[in-house]
Amino acid sequence: MAEDLITIGQIIATHGNKGEVKVYPLTDFPNRFENLDHVFCQVKDQLITLTIKGVRYHKSCVLLDFEEIDDMNKAEQLKMGMLKIRKEDLMPLPEGHYYIFQLLGLKVFTTQGDFLGIVYDIQKTGSNDVYYVRHPETGKEVLIPAVKQFIIEISLSEKKILVKTVPGLLD
Repeated sequence: MAEDLITIGQIIATHGNKGEVKVYPLTDFPNRFENLDHVFCQVKDQLITLTIKGVRYHKSCVLLDFEEIDDMNKAEQLKMGMLKIRKEDLMPLPEGHYYIFQLLGLKVFTTQGDFLGIVYDIQKTGSNDVYYVRHPETGKEVLIPAVKQFIIEISLSEKKILVKTVPGLLD
């Protein structure tokens, strides 16, 4: 089941002595915690369902209070745990926008039909994302800026991305 869940945060510390935890959000929507009744917490090989009782914000982190956790000792056991949700609990995105997990593993082709490889990582650079693509046989890597100038089409149903190349892009 854990492989079908999407990670949205990591518990990095306890907060106070009543069981609150400090969460580093791994989402573009940190306020999503306010709309969730529960999350799944993966700590090592264990998956725990936790009911959200309270949500607060502190600097760049989210402070969560869970029904099941009522003291610092119990909260300490969750430290470094990954908070996850079901795919159906994802925030809807505008058309033409995708979650990273949806793009990882997609095959990348040029408009000329050449197979460049498979998206294995995506980095946020500030102005735009960059798709890291590796050819499975040759190992050649290509970095493709995620801008309309290069990305012609993304088809989740066909599991592929069509890109336009310009001189220097594939060097």
